[in-house]
Amino acid sequence: MDQEFQKGEQFREFNLRDVAQNFMDGIQRHADMLAFNLASRESVGESSYKKRAAAPQIMPSGNRHQNFEQMQAYARDLLIRQVMNDCINLSDTALSNSHFFFALIRESNGNQKFSKDVQELANKRHHEFLKSSIWEKFTILQNDYGINTEYKDTILGFLVAMKALVENNGILKIDHFSKFLEAPLKFKIKKLYVEQIASNEEKRVGRIIDEVKIFHPG
Repeated sequence: MDQEFQKGEQFREFNLRDVAQNFMDGIQRHADMLAFNLASRESVGESSYKKRAAAPQIMPSGNRHQNFEQMQAYARDLLIRQVMNDCINLSDTALSNSHFFFALIRESNGNQKFSKDVQELANKRHHEFLKSSIWEKFTILQNDYGINTEYKDTILGFLVAMKALVENNGILKIDHFSKFLEAPLKFKIKKLYVEQIASNEEKRVGRIIDEVKIFHPG
């Protein structure tokens, strides 16, 4: 779907496919980075870690030195937080990109061309949206545009989960929740299921399945 923006006396095209493709490219980069981190975790060995750790020849706090198993657990926890934080940031970006388009459509009454006045009104509305929390953004999209998503609770759940990880070592408490989300914590996710392990001559057979994970306080 293409829309046109007025710039001076001219109109320039705004292509939603390009916007969507740029966003999907960003997701791909995050997925590639995750794959790289997971591959690195699988290939690192204790001897390599010890060699790297001892390379400086001096420990800033030798009595606090972490062994290989401790660092594996620590790195895993960091990766979990990184992935969840990436999910939150990508979701927030998607909400913001969507809202800007909705604001333009609303202010132009569905016109295919956006005048300067329409752009200014949409920009003002969008600026206020960007200052809102993710919780509030969902409310704005629903109240102002009638837009809702089945993944709302999952996205908000990531915020609750991050609080539990940061504040309470991953143990969920009832006061981690807010008026926007009630216990228990439910994640609706897409899971990659590999149906068979391929040989060198074969391609892996995989499919995406829906999965729901539920976490109760405690």
